[in-house]
Amino acid sequence: MSSTHHDIKGLISALLVPFTAEGKINEKGLRQIVRHNLDKMQVDGLYVGGSTGENFMLDTASKKEIFAIVKDEAGDKGALIAQIGSPNLYEAIELGQYATGLGYQAISAVTPFYYKFSFEEVKQYYFDIVAAVDNRMIVYSIPFLTGMDIGLSQFGELFANPKIVGVKFTAADFYLLERLRSAYPDHLIYSGFDEMLLPALVNRVDGAIGSTYNVNGIRARQIIDLAAAGNYAEALKMQQESNNLIADILANGLYPTLKQLLVLCGCDSGPFLSRKPMASATPAQIARAREIYARYFYPS
Repeated sequence: MSSTHHDIKGLISALLVPFTAEGKINEKGLRQIVRHNLDKMQVDGLYVGGSTGENFMLDTASKKEIFAIVKDEAGDKGALIAQIGSPNLYEAIELGQYATGLGYQAISAVTPFYYKFSFEEVKQYYFDIVAAVDNRMIVYSIPFLTGMDIGLSQFGELFANPKIVGVKFTAADFYLLERLRSAYPDHLIYSGFDEMLLPALVNRVDGAIGSTYNVNGIRARQIIDLAAAGNYAEALKMQQESNNLIADILANGLYPTLKQLLVLCGCDSGPFLSRKPMASATPAQIARAREIYARYFYPS
C-alpha cells in the first residue's frame, strides 16, 4: 500500500445521481444519496461524476451542478474525488478547476475514448490537465469501455508526473494489478470491480471505488476489515454474499436497480429515474428490486 495520500484512501462510493423525467437533476434525492452513503454505508468518500453518475450523457453545466450539490451536502465529511474526464480536454480542464475551487481533494479523469487515441496522446491529455489544475490526479483506467489499455511501463510514464498520484483500476487483469503494486508502491491503486474486492485487497490496493457501495457499503467494509485482520475465510464468505447480490442486481439492470434499492433504503424524495437514452426501471424491475431488497437487506 502507498504510505501517502491517506486522506483519499479507503472505501469510496461511485455516486449515483437521480434524474427527473425531463432529464434534470433531482437535487433533494441527490442530497439524500450523499447522506445515505456518508452516514449509513460507512464509506470513506465519494467519487463524483463517474460512469455510475451517468456523467457522459450530461452537459457541462449539469456536471458542475452535481459537483456543487455534493460538496455542499457532504461538507468536510469524507473524501471527495471529482471525475472530470471526457474526450473534450478543455471541458475536463474547466471542470477540474471548478471542482478544485469547490474543495474537492482530488480529481480523476477517464482515458479519452471513442477515437483510437495513441498512448502519447493520452499521456499528453493527462499532463495538460494537471498543468492547468492545481490538484492531485487519479487516472481512471477502464479499458473494456474506453478501448485504451495502459501497460506497466506506460503507467510509469504517467506516474513520473508528481501530480498524477494513482489509478482507479477497473480491469480484471490481476497480473497487471500485482505488477503495478510491486512497481509503484508509493502510488494509490483503487479497485474498480466491486465483485473482485477481496482479491484486489490481497494485492494490497489502497482502496476501492464502486457503484454497489451505494447500497452494499457495510458488507464491503466488513470484507476490508476481515482481510486486514487476515481472516480471509470469512472475508471470502462475505465476498460471495456480495457477489450474489451483485449478480441479482446486474440481471435486473444495474443503475435502475441500484436506484430502486436506494428508494427502499429511504432515499425517496422525488423521482429516481435514469437520464435518457438510458432506460429507467420498469414495473417488473421495481418488483424484482423489492425482492432483492428483502433477500439481502432484511432476510427472513
